[in-house]
Amino acid sequence: MLIPTSLSRSATMLILTSKVFDPEFTEPGACFLKDQTIVVDKGSGLVAYVRSTTNDDLALLANHGEEEVLDLRGLTVLPGFIDAHVHFFLHPMHTITWNDQVTKQSVPERVVRAVTHAKATILAGFTTVRDLGTEGAEDADLAVRKTIALGLIPGPRYFCVTRAIVSTGSYGPRSERNPSKNDVDGATGADAADGPDECRKAVRRQIGAGADWIKIYADNTFRFHLGPVDPVKGEMNLPLFAEDEVSMMIQTAHSLGVKITAHASMAQSIKMTSRLGIDSVEHGPEVDQAGLEAMAAAGVTWVPTLSAFYLTSPARWPKLQAAFTAGLKIPGLKIAAGGDTGVMAHGENALELQLMYENGMPWRDVLRAATLVSGELVVGIEYSGAAKAEKLKELVGIARSGKGKKLGDNALPLGLLKPGYAADIIALQGDLEGDFVKAIQPESVRFVMKGGKVFKEDGEAKC
Repeated sequence: MLIPTSLSRSATMLILTSKVFDPEFTEPGACFLKDQTIVVDKGSGLVAYVRSTTNDDLALLANHGEEEVLDLRGLTVLPGFIDAHVHFFLHPMHTITWNDQVTKQSVPERVVRAVTHAKATILAGFTTVRDLGTEGAEDADLAVRKTIALGLIPGPRYFCVTRAIVSTGSYGPRSERNPSKNDVDGATGADAADGPDECRKAVRRQIGAGADWIKIYADNTFRFHLGPVDPVKGEMNLPLFAEDEVSMMIQTAHSLGVKITAHASMAQSIKMTSRLGIDSVEHGPEVDQAGLEAMAAAGVTWVPTLSAFYLTSPARWPKLQAAFTAGLKIPGLKIAAGGDTGVMAHGENALELQLMYENGMPWRDVLRAATLVSGELVVGIEYSGAAKAEKLKELVGIARSGKGKKLGDNALPLGLLKPGYAADIIALQGDLEGDFVKAIQPESVRFVMKGGKVFKEDGEAKC
């Protein structure tokens, strides 16, 4: 029997493959599974089974009746790519500055742009993103997340933070007329808080609004108005919060079941946030050996955002390159793929994978970073530790019941093609080992599925 009787043929989709990338590989030569059939439960959008292809499966291609069969043989099939650091409400700053996007473009315009960015992203093979701040568009990411989940607009699974949390006087738009204000005509780049009590309120406010994640700025350029008279001080990174403030935000987020990340450039910020229990660190161009080791020891995931520095910060790019190369040598350091996308055009997310590869990460590990590592990072706390096994067992039962209903976009395990995981599947045309960079480009992405729904087939958009 091809499929258990509990799964009716009309409720399932069979995907025939000749080569599937397995991010859980333990040996470099064993990263591909050959001739596998992936059975997708269309009701829940979950993978129900992955098994060796049979002659009966092949026969269904010619006469499949009620059953939907997709033939991806000849392509390399992978879990959907995940970009762990995007900004859907920003677009490349060589066209218009960050300050002008935040203060001069209306929120409706920025929402429309975010909608186009979402479509470009999923068609490039990125089926999940984590958006780390609307940068002045307030809570508009929550509405975009809802419309994607409802199928009103095409886009990836969308984890968002609404607004990042900063200290007064630091990150955000400024005007020459009122330089002491944290806004320009009411537009703010983030949510300002000072002292443990305000920090706790800010975290609660964001989570209460519906944030999947909390983002804090552990450091940033604070005295940038000194730039014309003292450029060094104007560009210097400084800590934005005291340790008790950071500790309060981490504890509050975790007590409410939400992960928290830190924008951090300085080594001292990375070591401090890692010690206090941060879940991920963004950027890190000034991280030292001790900072890398601190992240590894604490189980912190590093999202280096190579693309942002490569494109916009020629002075700091060599520092981040050196830090990334050093990080590859640290046992147990988890490195996820996230480009700070929005600095470059949405849909060009694969630049981050290219830079990871070109700066020393083996291509197999780049693919693992962009699938399993990023997937384990962005999902909720419920998929951490011992609770993960029970949750996964429940989802396998749903996928195989034949009665599964669509589950929440952000409520599923991601990054693997295994029973119980989201049926987020892409297929690439090209030689990953011989020409990795070409094989990950948008034009090489021939097939995209998210949650059992096809968004791209034979290289053509279906949305």
